[in-house]
Amino acid sequence: MKKSLAAAGLAAALVLAGAAAAQKPAAKPVAPADGRPKIDVVFVLDTTGSMGGLIEGAKAKIWSIANQMVAAKPTPRLRVGLVGYRDRGDDYVTKRFDLSDDIDTIYGHLQGFQAGGGGDTPESVNQALHEAVTLMSWSPGRDALKIVFLVGDAPPHMDYAGDVKYQATCQAAVKRDLIINTVQCGGIGSTTPVWKEIAGLSEGSYVAIAQTGNMQVVSTPMDEELSRLNREIGTTIVAYGSERERGAVMAKQAVAEAAAPSASADRLAYNAATSKVVQGGGDLVDDLKEGRAKLGELKKDELPAELKDKTPEQQKAYLAQQETKRKQLQAQVAELVKKRQAYVDTEMKKAAAEGKGSAFDVEVARTLKEQAKRKRIAFGPTP
Repeated sequence: MKKSLAAAGLAAALVLAGAAAAQKPAAKPVAPADGRPKIDVVFVLDTTGSMGGLIEGAKAKIWSIANQMVAAKPTPRLRVGLVGYRDRGDDYVTKRFDLSDDIDTIYGHLQGFQAGGGGDTPESVNQALHEAVTLMSWSPGRDALKIVFLVGDAPPHMDYAGDVKYQATCQAAVKRDLIINTVQCGGIGSTTPVWKEIAGLSEGSYVAIAQTGNMQVVSTPMDEELSRLNREIGTTIVAYGSERERGAVMAKQAVAEAAAPSASADRLAYNAATSKVVQGGGDLVDDLKEGRAKLGELKKDELPAELKDKTPEQQKAYLAQQETKRKQLQAQVAELVKKRQAYVDTEMKKAAAEGKGSAFDVEVARTLKEQAKRKRIAFGPTP
């Protein structure tokens, strides 16, 4: 129980650390020069009271889902966004977090979602879908794979003044080269035709799953050791920037260390695939290596305490020591991640054979891999 409370507090800290960035105008994404494919995915999630099981499952599996998305070769540049929605009269109608490659912060925002509200059956689907299509910083052009997953159990209110109806939003999505997929949770009959229509109008797919999402967390014999290595790698982080920026970097790592072993292991696997220790930058070891920072250009108040009183030569020596230690740990992680993935793949195949394969994370991965073919993005076989 104490661990759960600690994780919740740390997640809240991470959400607050990212709040300023979420309030800024959407930044235009920069097209990569390395030829790597680009994938933008926005999850539009019903967060009313009946969706508690799905939301908690998504929290546990978000890193696993992200790993599925970057499994193509070469590794895609993935950005994820969130739109949580309820209904008029609830605590909020929508909560929107723009597309970002900082999956650590997206994870923190997702941790902040709690199921609540609702009342009458229809929800503010129209507003949420419209915001997802028109207010996110989608990659320009038609070379990126741009996907929306609308996930919920209830149909939209069609009687609200000022709403942009889903039919118009679907037309706008097609013009923007966005695919809208619909995932129906549970069996409300009035939802099915609308969800199918939305998918059909926007060249997406429709799938129905259990109310809870049926997500299965696979624990492996490698998880505990990977959790230990995650903590060890955390000691090699050299956070820099303003006090708030340094705090945000360390909050991300703290949230990861407080997470369940399986989620922590999934995060390590994602970081290994994307060659990062903390998503979103702010770690001087990674940022110097990637050319995002220059040690000689940093002000003293942007340096962490362990570097402030060192000479430039001592600073370089310390950073080199941290990088060497990190590489040794990452080599151990890479070996364990391979073993863990083989174990997870085997367990997922067993679940599929037993008829347990229709789960939210499984369907998201299957849909994305199929639709990625439209942009010539190739994945291996889905377990």
